[in-house]
Amino acid sequence: MMKVVNFNAGPAMLPKSVMEKAQQEFCAYGKSGCGIMELSHRGTEFTEIIQKTEKNIRDIMKIGDEYAVCFIQGGASLQFAMVPLNLAPVGGLTQYVDSGSWSSAAIKEAKNFVKVDVIASSKEGKYDRIPDIDDAKISQDAAYLHITSNNTIYGTQYHSFPESSPVPIVADMSSDIMSRVVDVNNFGLIYAGAQKNLGPSGVTLVIIKKSLAERLSATIPTMLKYKTYIEHSSLYNTPPTFGIYMVGLVTDWIKEQGGLEAIETVNDEKSEALYERISASDFYRNPVEPASRSKMNVVFKLPSEELEEKFVKEAKAKGMVGLKGHRSVGGIRASIYNAVPLEGVEKLIDFMNEFESANS
Repeated sequence: MMKVVNFNAGPAMLPKSVMEKAQQEFCAYGKSGCGIMELSHRGTEFTEIIQKTEKNIRDIMKIGDEYAVCFIQGGASLQFAMVPLNLAPVGGLTQYVDSGSWSSAAIKEAKNFVKVDVIASSKEGKYDRIPDIDDAKISQDAAYLHITSNNTIYGTQYHSFPESSPVPIVADMSSDIMSRVVDVNNFGLIYAGAQKNLGPSGVTLVIIKKSLAERLSATIPTMLKYKTYIEHSSLYNTPPTFGIYMVGLVTDWIKEQGGLEAIETVNDEKSEALYERISASDFYRNPVEPASRSKMNVVFKLPSEELEEKFVKEAKAKGMVGLKGHRSVGGIRASIYNAVPLEGVEKLIDFMNEFESANS
């Protein structure tokens, strides 16, 4: 079958070399005689895999010993509950920034356990920008400040983060983790579903300052405690072994590319080329304020919904899939995560030129 350029928002494209290595090791990993998904999570082979994967993450993101690196199931959606349960007292004050659908979902979940103060929002503008945060509104009485670093549906992204927060910053980085250089020390907790930049769905990366895990304010289920994952090295129960193995391969690949500095340079080149093409005529229109445009999820509109449907259909016929915008907003969305090569973006731009010439 033809290998396509995969612009899906997640689960998303993985590096070709990673897929090929996983294919080679799928049925027989090393000298074990077993497939990678058949290995015991407490055996020597998997112990080496999870330890190497954690070391890769620490090396790539320059994570110090004061932080724990955990592998958790349940996706970012489970973190919407785990964060307030672990970091705030029951009914305590937390603060959130509402910049899109997923931050809105996090806010809704947190309200089941704590008091939520939304200190900034771009909802009235249909999430066309990252809302400005007034530092004066950040309360020292809050347990934490929660942000969503990149918004897949609306195509917005933080390009800088609060630097003077008096409380720990918690960031959902599901859709831009390891796409650029980030100073982990500016955050109390970072969480990210793997299925966009890190690997397949089924595993969530959590990077947490160990001192925050001591805040536990109430009796909560064992599997919802960050301390459980920290104390048992993410092996309290059977973890998503294949997902962690794949994250290990992807982080190997990131190292081979030259680390986050090199990854960021390519991501800048991809997004700049695509935004430049969108801005070249009135046929394509990006609804996001320029300063807030995402380098991971590029959204744009065509003159009509009929043309958008035609665009998606014809792009698929030319080997480009996943370009239909989210059902809640429509339009076109090109998710250009780490594994999408520059050549794939150039192919999309060539198609955009052809499509406009034929339909304008």
